[in-house]
Amino acid sequence: MQSLTIKGDIRTALGKKDAKKLRAEEKAPAVLYGGDEPIHFSVDFAELRQLIYTPNVYLIDLELGGKSYKAIMQDIQWHPVDEQVLHVDFLKISDDKPIKMEVPIKVSGHAKGIKAGGKLNTNLRRLKVKALAADLPDTINIDVTKLGLGQSIKVANLSVDNVEFLDPKSNVVVSVAITRAARSAAGAAVAMDDDEEEEGGEEAAAEGGEE
Repeated sequence: MQSLTIKGDIRTALGKKDAKKLRAEEKAPAVLYGGDEPIHFSVDFAELRQLIYTPNVYLIDLELGGKSYKAIMQDIQWHPVDEQVLHVDFLKISDDKPIKMEVPIKVSGHAKGIKAGGKLNTNLRRLKVKALAADLPDTINIDVTKLGLGQSIKVANLSVDNVEFLDPKSNVVVSVAITRAARSAAGAAVAMDDDEEEEGGEEAAAEGGEE
């Protein structure tokens, strides 16, 4: 998985008043959990942009007070009206302990069901996984080429080396829905087959009568 470096400043003054002052300076209060003690720090909103305004997921190298910590973003709180980050939680990780993350899916291929008039539905955009940091993929790649009308790919159908999927196995990730146009086309094809069978029967009967 890709890494991203974010620099922050250790906070000595805590509380609502200090947090409000930080936000006025376009900085966000943040906390790093997972160590012996939580580390309180602030980070420029400009630093966070590269992390939060992207569909990608990153492992983070946090540089705080001359030290570097491997982490993931665990939670982010937004102002209910303004586009302002109120607080960010990070979780410290280690190379030998599995971590849980949501990883985006990437759909590839042209489903054969679409050629038959169906519509591809992507039910899930991200999947919850558990793996060591070194084994976390940037995306979960799903090839839909073989999907026909009414068919789907569920979590149970997915497999990535050294990665455990945490979503319910019955959850549908992508599917090809049968549209009205596809039903009409299928109905027309059936009707045509029936007509051909009737014509074939009439011809056979006629030939038998001539004998």
